[in-house]
Amino acid sequence: MATATTLSIVMPVLNEAAGIEAALKALQRFRARGVEIVVADGESSDGTADIARGYADRVVGAPRGRALQMNAGAAAASGDVLIFLHADTLLPADADRRVMEGLARSGCIWGRFDVRFDSGGLLGLVAAAMNARSRLTGIATGDQAMFVTRAAFDEAGGFPPIALMEDIALSVKLKRLGRPLCVSARVTTSGRRWRERGTLRTVLLMWRLRLAYFCGADPANLARAYGYGVDGT
Repeated sequence: MATATTLSIVMPVLNEAAGIEAALKALQRFRARGVEIVVADGESSDGTADIARGYADRVVGAPRGRALQMNAGAAAASGDVLIFLHADTLLPADADRRVMEGLARSGCIWGRFDVRFDSGGLLGLVAAAMNARSRLTGIATGDQAMFVTRAAFDEAGGFPPIALMEDIALSVKLKRLGRPLCVSARVTTSGRRWRERGTLRTVLLMWRLRLAYFCGADPANLARAYGYGVDGT
């Protein structure tokens, strides 16, 4: 008898004590349906990992850096399909069904959700542009809750260990293996960083950084320009 395909949600975290409980509580509906929750902690100093242990199937430590943490979480996960979810992003209530049925129906091996922000105004236009760009280019970003079969993730070599643009880099590799599945149901992500920095200013910055990345700029330098350290945090 064939073994049922399983799903794991991998969440990279760093000093998320203020919000990690709420983020993981929102995933308990999936956990009750057999979805594995894996938290990859990047050396948090505020007790994030301790809080997460009460709501996740596995909490693993990893060197600080989103790509490294997601790779560590994927290595610890047991699922045949992996969803990579930021701590400030909420999945739709039927995300597990949409991913598993969508992959089986389409024959795709990876994909992403449409996205919306938790506030409107200009951010609503930003989200619409992000979704349209992804459909046009086949490139997904981490805010869109990328998902991928384990076989394809392994074949692509996982996330490259770079400080920024690891989601784009993996998308490029996965595109060579197959087209992405675009799930129209929307994840809801926080617009806090956009609001704090100024929405239009952040849009222009991200365009500049992506262009620089595709022109061969060092991701460590791009991370510093974005306000991250060289490890992507």
